[in-house]
Amino acid sequence: MDKEIVKRYAPFIYFDEREPFYPIRTGCTIFTKPGQSPSFRRELSFDTEKIKFVIEYAIYWDFDIQHLYELEHVWVYVDQNGRIADCEASFHGKYLKGLLRDGSNIEEDTHVRLYSQPGKHAFSPVAQLFELIPDFEAATYEKAGSGGLLITSVLEGRCETNENINKMVSDYLKRFRFRPSMKYKKYVFSDDVFTEWETLYNEIPKLIEKKLNEIISSYRH
Repeated sequence: MDKEIVKRYAPFIYFDEREPFYPIRTGCTIFTKPGQSPSFRRELSFDTEKIKFVIEYAIYWDFDIQHLYELEHVWVYVDQNGRIADCEASFHGKYLKGLLRDGSNIEEDTHVRLYSQPGKHAFSPVAQLFELIPDFEAATYEKAGSGGLLITSVLEGRCETNENINKMVSDYLKRFRFRPSMKYKKYVFSDDVFTEWETLYNEIPKLIEKKLNEIISSYRH
């Protein structure tokens, strides 16, 4: 992984001013030819005559407002002249276009501006889209903690949960419930957040174990 390239094209993410959780690590993969994403169920397809490379950012949070463990994605397409040609970003298990047609959400030439759904962290180049989600406000308050420890394909066979763990996680996350302000502030990744996807993949169970221990300790006290 070329860290300078990864930093140069990292998205600028805008979070709600009341957002309680921010990214912990970002696992990066640079594609110079089409191929299967190592961390998301999709095939990356692009014209190598036009696109020099695609950077996949697998962004890890300890929490979203409903569960322990959160992984979201951004894909930045860079053309042969080093300009951003396209962007895609994850949205509740699917993905959306992250680049507006007129390119007006590109900042400083190489950073796509994306908004993060309050508490849930789905991405969009247009913040108003989140307000169309039926449980947009309930997700961060009435439904806070409803997911316990989330076991996805990335964690299958490596982490386990049970009713007791899920209850402790739920009780813990209810402490952070909030109503979105709908005012967004800019977040820029620090240099130490970036790593290779394989490194992050190996770190995730340890990060979860660390958080579970903290939750158990706080629960007992």
